[in-house]
Amino acid sequence: MKQAIPENLSSRARRGLSGAAMALVIAAGLPAQAAEIGGLDISGYTRFGAYSSPAGTPRGGYTLGGDTQKFRLGNEGDNGIELGIGKTADIGDGRKFSVMYMPTVWGGNYGTAQGYVAMSGFDFAPEARFWIGQNRLRLQEVHIVDSFVMDYGDNTGVGMTGLDLGYAKLGVGLFNSGTFDYSSIVPNDAKRINLDLSDIRTNPGGTLRVLATLVEGNFQMGSSGAGLSVSHDQSDFLLNGLANTFFLQGSTGHAGINGKFQGLGDAANGAGPQPGMKSFRVADMLNWQSGPFGGQALAAWQTGRIDGGVNHGRSTRDTSLGGRISYAIGRNFKLLAEAGTTTRSVDGQARQSLNKFTIAPTLALAPEFWSRPELRFYLTHASWNAAAAAANVAAGGFGAGGRTSSTLAGAQLEVWW
Repeated sequence: MKQAIPENLSSRARRGLSGAAMALVIAAGLPAQAAEIGGLDISGYTRFGAYSSPAGTPRGGYTLGGDTQKFRLGNEGDNGIELGIGKTADIGDGRKFSVMYMPTVWGGNYGTAQGYVAMSGFDFAPEARFWIGQNRLRLQEVHIVDSFVMDYGDNTGVGMTGLDLGYAKLGVGLFNSGTFDYSSIVPNDAKRINLDLSDIRTNPGGTLRVLATLVEGNFQMGSSGAGLSVSHDQSDFLLNGLANTFFLQGSTGHAGINGKFQGLGDAANGAGPQPGMKSFRVADMLNWQSGPFGGQALAAWQTGRIDGGVNHGRSTRDTSLGGRISYAIGRNFKLLAEAGTTTRSVDGQARQSLNKFTIAPTLALAPEFWSRPELRFYLTHASWNAAAAAANVAAGGFGAGGRTSSTLAGAQLEVWW
């Protein structure tokens, strides 16, 4: 979005799922290994479809812009694929050497999501995995808003995961500000270190995860910074089969609240120097599967204060509340519904609000919430106030022509393996 999740899930999904969601994935009966073709391990993620919307309005992407504000069912309106091509050599005595490369295509734009080499089975730390390159390290995902709220990959670096400390597992990463696609044109000479402590047993059925971030660099605007994220996974929360994940996160400067860099700017995309941010987030996520009924729900509150530039000190406050439910009517047919309400308040501006509702009859190969592939036939209605229309029209968004609502329709296939 992340523990021992079936390897057939793409990094986008497999590394995104929390420990709470993991059990639901396993319960879906998915195969335990990635597809093997010609001796290579092939994993990936794709979504595509046919999308329609009223003339002059977007086919998806209705959001106020916050990290957890894009309720995604029937609201993506895009096409893309990520294809992981890997090979692992078993040297013997538990020693392994692996290579992974993952190109992507989203909206016609080509990129590299991952490209790294890893080794494991060293006699001094047999359970640890050492890597170098660009390795996505997505720790916690909130799937319904397509947000990896704890995530310290996506840049080139070197690190280790899975070192058993007895009371916890340790991951460490050292990163620069480049990627495979933009290795020499990011303007800031930034460096980052992350420490990830996971599987800390706190109570029956409960585990804690702590991700620490430290960023230093030569910034044209803003300052170095630090971040700390804590999440707690609880199985059988209040009811059997109900899993809960609670997040408490904060960051300063050019350290992102999720664990990555924040606001470095990117010369390749025409972005100039960016200020740092002082951010804070508290969120709670529920996952469940009870017979034919499954789903995920989220409540989140986040603040951000700009650190530098002409808008220095300006604060933004975002709220998100919503969820997606899945009800299986037979083995291969599900009814999905998703509703979300979001707000954004910016100093000196009117309060923005956006509501979105989707219903999606769905064909699937298994009845559970996490089963994929899914072929959805959806109808989405989004509505927003005048303040949200005014704020988004300047960026070519959904407020053009003074509209305050839109209805979308489409068919979409989503697959991970």
